[in-house]
Amino acid sequence: MRKKLVAGNWKMNLDFDEARQLFHQLSKLDYDSKVVDMLIAPPAVYLSQLSFANSSEVILAAQNCHQETSGAFTGEWSAGMLASIRVDHCIIGHSERRSLFGETDDVVAQKVKACLDAGVQPIICCGESLEERESGKHFDRITTQIDAVLKQMDEKAISTSIIAYEPVWAIGTGRTASAEQAQEMHGFIRKLIGLQFDEQRAQQVRILYGGSVKPANAKELFSMPDVDGGLVGGASLQFDSFRDILTAAS
Repeated sequence: MRKKLVAGNWKMNLDFDEARQLFHQLSKLDYDSKVVDMLIAPPAVYLSQLSFANSSEVILAAQNCHQETSGAFTGEWSAGMLASIRVDHCIIGHSERRSLFGETDDVVAQKVKACLDAGVQPIICCGESLEERESGKHFDRITTQIDAVLKQMDEKAISTSIIAYEPVWAIGTGRTASAEQAQEMHGFIRKLIGLQFDEQRAQQVRILYGGSVKPANAKELFSMPDVDGGLVGGASLQFDSFRDILTAAS
């Protein structure tokens, strides 16, 4: 049985005192860590301080990294740098990185490989736009995104991988895919993995749903057989709401 994962993506929010306080509250939270993992992705400037102060079971992740190991890339950081500060997870290919910063499927695939080479677990994001869904091209779009990253992975890497399906039309909009829509796409993604590798390894992959996850809809979403938790945005910035989503996964 796959262990649930609830991941909070804080994006570019909270000053350091606010971030430290929220992280401290969450690290003291009483939850069943045998059933669900908690992950927090704070702004990059806070990672090292939170990492070296972290004595809890909370997993820390970066929101992004560069695809190269080093070089003249002002303002960037590598997966190896994350590993050196004990940050061993990284969100890759978030829809905002794709739309606002022009990351292509090829760039996302390169970043996935860079993470794997550095021993950092990528949380690989995929998702379709509203136009693509309404025109019936959503499965094609997801296939293209997933195939690009699967080419960078071997059997060992895929067995422990994490994928986050985040329909772009549901991110920060208040709209949420229905539990049935989420299950349909998660099942489709798992099928793609099975075709590339095998059914056993496909069943080991954790697939998260991301797109306006809230306490009100988390339990229904997480009850779907192929939904293994959530990548939570706005609701992860408030202790009470994130706690309730974590409880829904327990």
